[in-house]
Amino acid sequence: MTPQIPFRFEPTATSSELSAKYGHIEDGTETGVKVTIAGRLMLRRTQGKLAFGTLQDGEGRIQLFAPAKVTPDFEGFTSLSLGDWIGVTGEIMKTKRGELSVKVEEWTLLAETHRTFPDKFHGISDPETRYRQRYVDLWVTPEARAAFVMRSRMLSLMRRWLEERDFLEVETPVFHPIPGGALAKPFTTHHNALDTEFFLRIAPELYLKRLIVGGMERVFEIARVFRNEGISTRHNPEFTMLELYQAYADYGDIMSLVEQLIEHLAVELTGSATVFNDGRELDLSAPWRRATLTELITEFTGETLDLDSPLTELREACARHDVPVKDFYGPGKLLLELYEKTVEGNLWDPIFVIDYPKEVSPLARDHRSKPGYTERFEGIVAGRELCNAFSELYDPAEQRARFEEQAQNKAEGDEEAMAVDQDYLRALDYGLPPTGGLGVGIDRLIMLLADVQTIRDVVLFPTLKPEVFD
Repeated sequence: MTPQIPFRFEPTATSSELSAKYGHIEDGTETGVKVTIAGRLMLRRTQGKLAFGTLQDGEGRIQLFAPAKVTPDFEGFTSLSLGDWIGVTGEIMKTKRGELSVKVEEWTLLAETHRTFPDKFHGISDPETRYRQRYVDLWVTPEARAAFVMRSRMLSLMRRWLEERDFLEVETPVFHPIPGGALAKPFTTHHNALDTEFFLRIAPELYLKRLIVGGMERVFEIARVFRNEGISTRHNPEFTMLELYQAYADYGDIMSLVEQLIEHLAVELTGSATVFNDGRELDLSAPWRRATLTELITEFTGETLDLDSPLTELREACARHDVPVKDFYGPGKLLLELYEKTVEGNLWDPIFVIDYPKEVSPLARDHRSKPGYTERFEGIVAGRELCNAFSELYDPAEQRARFEEQAQNKAEGDEEAMAVDQDYLRALDYGLPPTGGLGVGIDRLIMLLADVQTIRDVVLFPTLKPEVFD
């Protein structure tokens, strides 16, 4: 017969609260204080007329001490399955062996598990099972739970830090009539009522800049975005970005904002601006190094190359370093491909790579003193791009020319190129003031701070090929 499960249950304490309040009491002490706790039964052992269990709640674990003469339905308690949800009321005490415990004076079954639950010693050995069954992984893999708790705290800290600097959180559409704001292949969907094709957003950028035109001088969005690209340790087709825009600022202002924000998050979440990732030390404290993209190519390849280098010379350099290229690549794209193959993955300490070619920066403003380049930077830490930012392009005529160049690239086979967004150009006609913009990959940032090497370990439900059930 199925046991009667209560409609609700009201715990009075958590395992972490009890540990903090009573963890110091002497061995063998009975406090006389009764508490009610709830969670899953994760371990259990029986020694004659005495049983011990480990109850795990959302904050940690605590021992259950169940003497047969005190615990009602002792046989029922010792017959519980690992993973069953139970509620327990009893005295908080510490055993003679020094284990903080709750004496089981009342207990209630709150939910049964009908599948074998892994124990804490063996956990889940198959990584794919961890990602498909996160509801089990969170119980048996403490590191997984800790990473997701840190992620939540990071987002909260980030919001507070930005709001203290007068940034306003906003929401922009997920359905876009034109894919834009980044170089990426979009997902498409069909709206039946409008009989129209839409694209899941690849970035909120163009809508956020419309808000700057509209007089909202500092805006940010923590946005779910979608890119129809491959899956790897650093890529998931749906992921989270922080995008922000600040009127009257340039890319230098945004660099300062980024390094201060990330230093703040590191200190708040780990206790120090110095963190460890994959066994190596990283000092995230401001200021970070600034170096141009072409300077770094020279530094890592020994070759002096820039936009003035002959196209044949750039192609030959790419060939020497096994960089695949396409016929329509211009000098800016060749430089970027060379940088990404030879430099980016080797940049360990925090650095802002600045001054990208105009050809690969269709939304960035022309550099104030370097023709052919833009005021754009990427923040790189531990060989990973954490952010992309620039002084925003404000000139509608120049933006139109850039869009049309992108459209030509798309016609020639570049699936990630942008289309011409006529409404955004109309918005620019009303005037975009000097503006600094930023996009930060939230998933990669928490990978860095939580010392995790794959994006699947910081996304609760990563994209997987659908499972086939018998």
